[in-house]
Amino acid sequence: MIEQQKTIKREFALTGVGLHTGCKATVCCKPAPADSGISFIRTDLPGRPVIQVDPANIHIDTRIPRCTSIGKGEAVIHTVEHLMSVLCGLGVSNLTVEIDDFELPGLDGSGLDFLKAIKKVGIVEQDAPSPCFEIMEPTGVELNGCSIYVVPDKEFKISYVLDYDNPVLKSQFFNATITPQLFEENIAPARTFCLESEAEELKKNGLGKGADYDNTLVVGKKGVIRNTVRFPDEFVRHKVLDFIGDLYLLGMPIRGHVFAVKSGHTLNIQLLKKIYAQKEKYQKKNAVTSFDSAVRLPSGGNKTEIDISGIMSILPHRYPFLLVDRVLEIERGKRGVGVKNVTINDNFFQGHFPTRPVMPGVLMVEAMAQTAGVVILTNEAHHGKVAFFLAVDKVRFRRVVVPGDQLVMEVEVIRDRPKTAQVRATAKVGGEVAAEAEMVFSFTDDSYLD
Repeated sequence: MIEQQKTIKREFALTGVGLHTGCKATVCCKPAPADSGISFIRTDLPGRPVIQVDPANIHIDTRIPRCTSIGKGEAVIHTVEHLMSVLCGLGVSNLTVEIDDFELPGLDGSGLDFLKAIKKVGIVEQDAPSPCFEIMEPTGVELNGCSIYVVPDKEFKISYVLDYDNPVLKSQFFNATITPQLFEENIAPARTFCLESEAEELKKNGLGKGADYDNTLVVGKKGVIRNTVRFPDEFVRHKVLDFIGDLYLLGMPIRGHVFAVKSGHTLNIQLLKKIYAQKEKYQKKNAVTSFDSAVRLPSGGNKTEIDISGIMSILPHRYPFLLVDRVLEIERGKRGVGVKNVTINDNFFQGHFPTRPVMPGVLMVEAMAQTAGVVILTNEAHHGKVAFFLAVDKVRFRRVVVPGDQLVMEVEVIRDRPKTAQVRATAKVGGEVAAEAEMVFSFTDDSYLD
């Protein structure tokens, strides 16, 4: 099943102080259109600079450890991990986050307040599939006795071991497949924590100004100071919360099984960069093997013909449902002309109709759609993708098509976006229009078909 992109139904705002800086900030989350991703806007700075969630915009600031930051130029925002984790856990793909200072409010030290606010305004599905990166090969990072490894899996799973050399904060283990319900009930409420000695060190360095015994579980020699835990293993659950938020800076969820031992933000980001490199590697590989190696376009971007082997390198369709035999001409990503040779050997004539064979209208539409798929997938931006038929409109059938006819499909791209494309298509026999339609396609990674 293909997941759809999501955003919130209406905006909401939350106000609080940053856990590290103690600065009061208001964060306003607003719906965003499909394919726009998650972006942060510093409303307090001239020009309202926008920081898009992207691995390239991860900001490393050694002066403020124990949090994750993003930035672009002079515009920086700290402690984004709790909100990002909630967005990932609830499947929110597109969101505009406006903030009037440089650190997100810490609120109760977990993701719970963000989650409650999003649930209150509601989540809406959008007319575009949600991208997801499936881990293709094992990879991992290690640092000072801490480690994270991720291996391929069809779901998102986390196995996390927390093991402090502390008599109170004993070893804890978390293992689960991450789903929205599990995240909401078991991860979002887990609060940040630190040892009493660490809290003193943070204060000495001018940090932790917004932390208190309510929003931070401070572990002393005899246990949690002036507070009680929400879960017996709340500490490891918060580590998982942080990890999910850090990893969502990839800009999309992943499918893979993560094995982590005592990891923190630094190691999380190192793994994220390795996953990002893997994503780039396989996108390039898919682009080459799925199109350019089999269909060599001359300089200028045009090719007079694409034969059946080239078509099969682009489309996943196979017998008996491959309904375009050759592309006679193509302008990459813009227009093309394909043909389907209609013969009595086509299997659908066995039932439609044995005494008077007529090509079904729905298969004429499918032939046009497959030709359109070839055209739009030759756009370099869509290499390594699969085009799914999302909608059809203005369908008209003008004449019957019978064995011996050659169906010529003419396709023109009307609109091409990162996640969707719209085309106008006409099918003709002997220059006479047999069918016409407008179609909309959505894109997803071709790993979906594995």
